[in-house]
Amino acid sequence: MSRVGLKPLELPEGVEVKIDGNHVTVKGPKGELSRTFHPEMDIKVEDKLVTVVRPSDHKEHRALHGTTRSLLGNMVQGVSQGYEKALEINGVGYRATKQGNKIVVNAGYSHPVEIEQEEGIDIEVPSNTKIVVKGIDKEKVGAVAANIRAIRPPEPYKGKGIRYEGEHVRRKEGKTAK
Repeated sequence: MSRVGLKPLELPEGVEVKIDGNHVTVKGPKGELSRTFHPEMDIKVEDKLVTVVRPSDHKEHRALHGTTRSLLGNMVQGVSQGYEKALEINGVGYRATKQGNKIVVNAGYSHPVEIEQEEGIDIEVPSNTKIVVKGIDKEKVGAVAANIRAIRPPEPYKGKGIRYEGEHVRRKEGKTAK
């Protein structure tokens, strides 16, 4: 029994959902998102409530039930509030700057790494050791933040690198001299 799938999804003020077969479009104050869901999942909108109904208790339908509800919830939250991921840069000489629509990251390589800003994603650099990725699509925001982190993931000995804000990196002891 899917606990997530059974919960009806309440639509906040100003959010509109249009269903065309298995294609769902969600419009809100921050923008518009659309996605095509599995054709066997039945999505209904009634009085500011969105419900997902599965046709049977087969294993595949049970798996899709909660996933469909979660994806719809992420779309609704994205167009109403948006998503944001913050990254911290630790290390001597490690820094980030914004040049036009590019982010230039110096992370200990012989060359600076440039990242193009994708459509629908806003990247801010409030300080040279902090990067904030914002957008309405949760998957895109997470993917762009993961790509930035992959430039120089945090290492366990000195803790240098790019990490998510609040991420804990387990530290290791270095070698000991005999």
